Amino acid sequence: MDNKYKAILVGILLVLSLFAAGCAQQGDEGDTDDGNQTQTEEKSVTIAYVQWASAVATTNVVQEVFQKDGYEVELNNVAAGIMYQGIANGNADFSVCAWLPNTQANYWEQYGGQIENVNVNTPNVKTGLVVPQYVDVDTIPELKGNESKFEGTITGIDPGAGIMSQTDEAIQEYGLDGYTLQASSGPGMTSALTSAIADEEPIIVTLWNPHWAFARWDLKYLDDPKDVYGSDDIVTIARPGLKEDKPQAYEILTRFKWTVTDNEKVMSYIDQGMSAEEAAEKWVSDNPEKVNEWLGTE
Repeated sequence: MDNKYKAILVGILLVLSLFAAGCAQQGDEGDTDDGNQTQTEEKSVTIAYVQWASAVATTNVVQEVFQKDGYEVELNNVAAGIMYQGIANGNADFSVCAWLPNTQANYWEQYGGQIENVNVNTPNVKTGLVVPQYVDVDTIPELKGNESKFEGTITGIDPGAGIMSQTDEAIQEYGLDGYTLQASSGPGMTSALTSAIADEEPIIVTLWNPHWAFARWDLKYLDDPKDVYGSDDIVTIARPGLKEDKPQAYEILTRFKWTVTDNEKVMSYIDQGMSAEEAAEKWVSDNPEKVNEWLGTE
């Protein structure tokens, strides 16, 4: 073989050897010591939530925490039924504002088999019928016969909310046929409450703790002897497969726990004029130890 062909052959062999080495190196980078391939987690999450003041506060704090950890976050504000449906079918990754086992029992019954209950993030929360302290009614049974005092109206929130279903049940259980449950929204309900209190007028609203209204006004729950409303925890729920697809995000969720007082602090900032994002940013900045615990960096 002459020198010309020898040079061509050597060049071909050199190119092939470099290609093989590059493939081997690329394969090594995708393997762990035990021979399994590693997979980089996609740093994005979609969070579903409802338009309750407590849910807005919690969700924005969680958004701030995930953003601190480098995640892109999309928020989906939806009705409660759509929230559960979206998590069950994978359109959202998780929510931190499920009220269980009572308030949203109907949605859990429908979708719970397709949703993971991650953990309780806020224990011992409450829902019920609430009136200003100056109203001389203390129990739900006392509402019967006092329809004219309240113009036969209970002011509620969005019609798909669990507390609305509970109130329909309370009307039946306590024989409150002379009352109409007026659907509205969280902001609509608090607007009606604001106007009534300004004029010291009687009003009944569907309300819950945590909520900033209890810090602003002197309010009371009407005693519920039949325990229609019960007590709840606020629960983090996630779509099927989140633990496997995004294990780092899932671990943050398992560590996320705070109190009614924490939640109401964020709501108070919003009530004082901050945006939800600003209020969340302030709370996160003021509570680095708790945030680091959630992120697993302590």
